[in-house]
Amino acid sequence: MSPLEPQPRTTFSSREFRSLPRVGQMLVEDGAISVTQLREALRQQAAGGQRLLLGEVLLQMELVDRDTLLRAVARSLDIAFVTEPAAEADPAVMKMLPDAMRREHRVVPLRREDDLLVLATADPQNEHVRELAQRETGLRVRFVASPADRLDAMLAGVPVADAVQERAQEIVADLVDGEAAFTLQEKQVEEMVGAGQDDDMGPVVRLVNFIIGSAVQEGASDIHIEPDDGAMRVRFRIDGVLGHKMSPPWRMSAAIASRIKIMARLDISERRMPQDGEISVRVNGKPIDLRVSTLPGKFGEKIVMRVVDGSAARLGLEQLGFRPTMLERFRLVVDQPYGIVLVTGPTGSGKSTTLYSVLNTFDRTSINVSTVEDPVESNIEGVHQAQINPKAGFTFASALRSLLRQDPDVIMVGEIRDSETAQIAVQAALTGHVVLSTLHTNDAPSAITRLGNLGVENFLIAASLRGVLAQRLVRRVCRQCATPCELTEPQRLSMGLYAHQPGTPMKGAGCRKCRDTGLSGRLGIYELMVPDDRMNDLLCGTCDPASIRALLREQGFENLWDDGMQKVLAGLTTPEEVHGACRH
Repeated sequence: MSPLEPQPRTTFSSREFRSLPRVGQMLVEDGAISVTQLREALRQQAAGGQRLLLGEVLLQMELVDRDTLLRAVARSLDIAFVTEPAAEADPAVMKMLPDAMRREHRVVPLRREDDLLVLATADPQNEHVRELAQRETGLRVRFVASPADRLDAMLAGVPVADAVQERAQEIVADLVDGEAAFTLQEKQVEEMVGAGQDDDMGPVVRLVNFIIGSAVQEGASDIHIEPDDGAMRVRFRIDGVLGHKMSPPWRMSAAIASRIKIMARLDISERRMPQDGEISVRVNGKPIDLRVSTLPGKFGEKIVMRVVDGSAARLGLEQLGFRPTMLERFRLVVDQPYGIVLVTGPTGSGKSTTLYSVLNTFDRTSINVSTVEDPVESNIEGVHQAQINPKAGFTFASALRSLLRQDPDVIMVGEIRDSETAQIAVQAALTGHVVLSTLHTNDAPSAITRLGNLGVENFLIAASLRGVLAQRLVRRVCRQCATPCELTEPQRLSMGLYAHQPGTPMKGAGCRKCRDTGLSGRLGIYELMVPDDRMNDLLCGTCDPASIRALLREQGFENLWDDGMQKVLAGLTTPEEVHGACRH
């Protein structure tokens, strides 16, 4: 080409780029196609007289596959992309559309949200289908995009419960078929990553992505990947209960561990020492953070990934399961102008979620709210959040001491672990600050004993403590399949006097949403201790724990078991759940 001839342009101006079809913009931004390829596709589309959509031209040119194109279309329409619709589909909701209509238009109803039907489709731009579904069901319809082959499998009659496991088996089969390449990875994975040869790890990448995506879609809080003697298992913790999900071949364990370490920016060559890291991913367009922990073992490295869903930080107190009377009392406690408020319970009892919900009650535009956490689990707008770093000398105590020079109004300390932190927190509460924190105690009264053990004087506890909330999490009766039930005789005996009080106990019959357990989701059971003048007099005296408990019983104090039984009578949970929680 002569230098005088016009050169082909390989870029667009920002104005030109914004005028292009949104799908083309998304594909270029995702790196699926280049600007040059997009320009050529637009040229071919124009040459055809605009009879084809841009996506159809790109498919004909074999520049993208259908799933990549569908993801871009979903992004351009600002809707979710659901890779595994079978993991979200509720069989009862699927029947809301006639079978013939589902097959003809290749759509699958996934779930119902009040007056909204969530409909999976491979053609999310088809407004005609939306109108048909709205007329058929009388509900508003929201599309999500899903791969056509996944929808076809469901419409062909593959049981929903088997579809996810079938997908896992497909990925594992790819790994087994590529055993030679896999063996090379296991022996030389460090060199492969360093040389940029991780294309060979495609099946491993897909399996790890599938594990994470499935865990998020099923609402898991933790993912456990555990090598054993000649075997390997993957388990999810859902609603506080660990359940087995799949068993990849043991020889895959090193490659899976290496892939997760790469995602978490850990040292893949270090297999003898524990490591901790973080992974940030998007699942169906939703940002998810994973806290990764590796632990060497006899048969390989065990990996646990904690799923941190930022939406939990936006929950209001009324969404946590408080009964109205207790919620009103707790609001009065946290609205005090100064003092310390403690939330107690074992690990995994929802203490951090409760504290985040309390922070959301403050007007953060007019006051200074700061936190010290280990780690920072969710971001809260308008709050300065600091994460401790013990190796650098940045502990809870040192961070709290520095925060007091930052003109704070409200301070949240992730946990009071030592005497120094306890002393500073109490002093901060006495000098006009609201201090929120957690303790590991079994019940609310034990918090006083724990503070004493940490060296806080009794009269300082009496002067600073505004309230102690103890809590546990219990599984809810599934709302989708809940039905009234008669309590069995053992249940009545376990409930004591509550068995004779009015109420409507419920049980779940079992459905897709609850995985046929009858239980889905969790709520809190609580006990709230608010010190009054009589208790403060005891604290300033001998501070005998037995005397404090006797005073609480005299005042009609409702403990965790009482609150749980009230929720059994309200049909929210079961006696077995309450007894199991109160044993811990």
